[in-house]
Amino acid sequence: MKNARILIIDDDEHVRKTFTEILSREGFVVKTASDCETALSLVEETPFDFILLDIVLGEHSGIDLLRELKLKGVYAPIIMITGRPDLENASASLRYGAFDYIVKPIRSETLLRVTKNALQHKVLQDEKRFLEQEKERYRMHLECIFNSVEEAIIMVDTELRVIEANHAASRLCGISSENPRSLIEPASACGGACRQVLADAFAKNVGINEYRIECKGPDGTDRAIVMSVSPIRAVDGLPSGAVMVLRDVTRIMTLERELKGRHQYHNIIGKSPRMQEVFRLLENLRDIETTVLVTGKSGTGKELVARAIHYGGARSSGPFIAVNCSALAENLLESELFGHVKGAFTGAIRDKAGRFELAHNGTLFLDEIGDIPPHIQLKLLRVLETKQIERVGDATPIQVDVQVITATNRDLKDLVHRGLFREDLYYRLKVVEVHLPALTERREDIPLLVDHFLALFRERFRKDISGVSQETMHLFMEYPWPGNVRELVHCMEHAFVMCRSHVIDTRDLPPEIRTFRSGPGVQLDAASRSHLERDDILNALKTCGGNRARAARHLGVSRQTLYRKMKEFGIP
Repeated sequence: MKNARILIIDDDEHVRKTFTEILSREGFVVKTASDCETALSLVEETPFDFILLDIVLGEHSGIDLLRELKLKGVYAPIIMITGRPDLENASASLRYGAFDYIVKPIRSETLLRVTKNALQHKVLQDEKRFLEQEKERYRMHLECIFNSVEEAIIMVDTELRVIEANHAASRLCGISSENPRSLIEPASACGGACRQVLADAFAKNVGINEYRIECKGPDGTDRAIVMSVSPIRAVDGLPSGAVMVLRDVTRIMTLERELKGRHQYHNIIGKSPRMQEVFRLLENLRDIETTVLVTGKSGTGKELVARAIHYGGARSSGPFIAVNCSALAENLLESELFGHVKGAFTGAIRDKAGRFELAHNGTLFLDEIGDIPPHIQLKLLRVLETKQIERVGDATPIQVDVQVITATNRDLKDLVHRGLFREDLYYRLKVVEVHLPALTERREDIPLLVDHFLALFRERFRKDISGVSQETMHLFMEYPWPGNVRELVHCMEHAFVMCRSHVIDTRDLPPEIRTFRSGPGVQLDAASRSHLERDDILNALKTCGGNRARAARHLGVSRQTLYRKMKEFGIP
């Protein structure tokens, strides 16, 4: 290392002169100091590459100067020299950071060898320090980018403990890497909606992109979050952790909801006053856990309501288990609901968990609840009261945490009067009742439903069908729909299969609908007539080719009422 800067600190002038001559001949730049003050002054002015320091500097100690040089951040290798070897001084020198310790007299070849070794060490130390500085600068740049991203970025291990989290994670979830903890605590305000998504990513060892969840923020407000998960894989390919990215889309969803005019809640569609009442009731049930009874005719969408309650509430990350009580024989229903132990009955060859256990921390939906036998009614009532079940053949109680939602198309109150359904169970199930109107009671929703099913089947069948003909829509508006929305779905699916053009015509419909002939008109109920909107009238006029008399019959109102409403809405 030619032109290296070397400092010799020794109170012996002869030593300073001899060392300077030897080192200068090798091309080194040499400076000398005879005392501590001069040495400190030179170090302030020049960054030296190597320092030779005598342990005895007149009345001062070279070891004290060594300590001071190290405190000032001098990185140059320092070799201590002495004419009186002493174990204590040697130990102290090395302890305070000296590169080496040599004893006088020092021959020229020894001086050059230790100088060469010290300078090589200096080169290596400089390279190491440069790499560390670059690494630190790179880390700081990454940290700056990491913390400036608006999305929450959280790195977890397989036990869901936080390894790293950016500033946005603290704002969005109240999580930071400074205070590592389990990512989702069972009692946390957010409800742990992302726990199941992470568990799926670990179980399947795959990434999950743009998964939408609903949860609560640290302040308790409802939020909509888009979540992506990327597993971190170990050498063996198994996940050792995951990086989760969360983006708050609450404002976007709110705007979308406002733009849609609130015509949809989860997968339930409707703009009619009756359906708006249902939507408002479901909103009120979001943060309240209670038993809910969903009533309505077959095909009105009772399971959709149950799923909306589940996925819109705090239990959305838990399981949703549905049971059709009328589809199971009486001797099987009890086992299906509560489980059984091995040997409880013929064919019970192993223990089996019931639907209540499977729905733990989630929701159990019991459809056709009016068909369950009396002895199971009694057991169900006991479970609702005690939150405990007993498997068939076992008297050991099992604690379950389940929200129960039931549904029926039968008149439970009539069944109670006839002695076929327990009155106490009826009132326990009917804490909140959600009644779904028949499709004929909300005909103004039919065009919305048709558009929805058009988009659904257009993607499923890969057919470019843009809509339905005017005659088809007119027939839809007049048909009684005994199967309600379910029948409309099957009708649209049948039409997609049969249609060979870009518009569904009446010839593409099922025979019972295609051959239907309406009576004098479709009669709307009083609530629908009083809530007639401008779009309802315009759609009726369009369906009836502008004939106001036919439009009035179509809407189930008098011509005078139609004229009054047209004048009210400014329809010419």
